[in-house]
Amino acid sequence: MATTIEQVPFYPQLPVGQEVIFVVSNNPIVGTELNVRFVADVYISSTIPTAINAASIPTATFKTTPNNAGVGIFDFKQVVENYVSADNMAFEDSEYKGVTTTEDARHDLHLIDKYSRNKKAARWLTIQFKTQYIDQFGDVQIDTPISPNDNYQLFNGYLKYTDELIIFNNDFGFNLTNFNLSSPSDRFLTNAPATQYANLEDYGTLAYLAPTDALSYIKLKYFNSAGVQIGTENVDRTLANGAYNVYSTEISERLLYFGCFPANLQNWSSTFQALVAAGTINGGSIQVRAFDVGNTAISKTYTINVNCPNLKGYESIRLCWLNQWGAWDYYTFTQKSVRSISTTGSTYEQLAGTWNEATYRLDSYKGGKKAFRVNATEKITMNSEFVSESENVMFEELTNSPELYILEGYQTDASFSALTQYVKPVRLITSSFTKKTIANDKLIQYTFEVEKSKTLRTQSV
Repeated sequence: MATTIEQVPFYPQLPVGQEVIFVVSNNPIVGTELNVRFVADVYISSTIPTAINAASIPTATFKTTPNNAGVGIFDFKQVVENYVSADNMAFEDSEYKGVTTTEDARHDLHLIDKYSRNKKAARWLTIQFKTQYIDQFGDVQIDTPISPNDNYQLFNGYLKYTDELIIFNNDFGFNLTNFNLSSPSDRFLTNAPATQYANLEDYGTLAYLAPTDALSYIKLKYFNSAGVQIGTENVDRTLANGAYNVYSTEISERLLYFGCFPANLQNWSSTFQALVAAGTINGGSIQVRAFDVGNTAISKTYTINVNCPNLKGYESIRLCWLNQWGAWDYYTFTQKSVRSISTTGSTYEQLAGTWNEATYRLDSYKGGKKAFRVNATEKITMNSEFVSESENVMFEELTNSPELYILEGYQTDASFSALTQYVKPVRLITSSFTKKTIANDKLIQYTFEVEKSKTLRTQSV
């Protein structure tokens, strides 16, 4: 009379924004016993549990009664989504300008030299099911626990209704196999176009899932404005480069970030630094692609076109946001932008003259309505370049994202003293997104307005 698992997620990689459905049954007990409950002990951890026994403490325990079909249906979405979140800081083994991050010298994820493991974006999910009931003697009985064959990898993503749903027998799931980095067409964790644009001062990362230990290195190729290759280098996936040496059960190794934008490369790459100094990379590009130990490509090629210096004098504003897959996307707004300051505060009526001194004087600066404190908030309106329809999905995710930041540009200072100024949280004021097309709009350009999240508090009077 053992519990039977009837339905599980079809794929072991689970975005926490989707339903996490399991179905169990125990027909003999449901049909004959009283007060039947299906019990699920949920274990969420950074390392795969080696064994679950009576001494193991579950993260959460759920109970449900049999439905009209005699089965128990569990959805663990509400619990699992509380255990993953966006990675903002780099993992402890990563580097910024050759300096390894520590608790005393931490750096933002976007600034990494090469690789960084994830800190909070992924977790392991293990579940144990059992059936509880009251027997004919009035005693509580629990049958032998059973667990699914897979340990599930949770990550901080969500799914759209248009994503590909696969149903096999009773199991279903959304097809994420093209993120596994096992074929030349596989993807990094982004819906952004494979060709992007960035200034020399721009930081950024590409993230990837690692359900297997396939990735050996990432190849960087550099091209000048004429499309001629002018440099190349391989960045090995090793602990010395911020990743790991030996693939283990640590969830931190299942999702990694790679710093591949121009400012990241200027942090450490002497090859790229020389190209910058010579001016040969301006108007050129950086190609990024993953390879296995046999030198076979296991991802598509991503190209970062390096913008020439802006001759119009417009301020460049680099925005980053949390995308659908729990990684980060970036875009540099290089067209006209407008900054404005709005203020709020308290006022009071001040008496004229000196009332607490030995003599009365009528000083000109005293009296009338005064500001007690002023709180200032900065708003920025920014305009994109003319873009292609392929970038629509990226801007749509920007509009939907719960986390947005402005990234400051590259600095030659290698100290950690100014790192707190690199990433500035903002709130998107633009509340709607209208998708534009060539057919409807001819030229596609978007305008977004953001507000800095931190209010400037001035002196009190």
